Amino acid sequence: MAEGLNHVSVSASSMDESLRFYSEVFGAEPVPSPNFGFPVRWLRLGRNQLHLFERPGEAPTYHHFAVTVTTDEFAAVYRRAREHDCFERDTFRHHFYELPGDCAQLYLRDPGGNLVEVDVLGASRIADEVRSDMKRLADAQPQSEENLRATLFLDR
Repeated sequence: MAEGLNHVSVSASSMDESLRFYSEVFGAEPVPSPNFGFPVRWLRLGRNQLHLFERPGEAPTYHHFAVTVTTDEFAAVYRRAREHDCFERDTFRHHFYELPGDCAQLYLRDPGGNLVEVDVLGASRIADEVRSDMKRLADAQPQSEENLRATLFLDR
């Protein structure tokens, strides 16, 4: 039985730009990476890792990974993402949703074109100036009783 996810690996069209993005937006820290014969960098994100690799080809449009941040950090991540002008407004028709269970999702595109979801528990406690940009998923899509029991955070 799997214990959890160890890392996610995504493409980087420019390693320097991707390293700067993940460092500035999420505070990711570089950790030693082995030599695979092509550019690879490993980053620490909390207890997990994000692996960046420079290879030909474009990132998939809908495939994504999610990063969890605390309610206290969310507004700062939001502001840094806005400074990087990386909100992804097209894939899910808006970039910032409140979900059932007091959760929120923010969608970004990194410099390599990867879709990154930022998750937070405590949507009701997000700073008002940031909340004003958030749409309720229930207003955009009908939600059944089962849909309303959904949660991004299984251990809460």
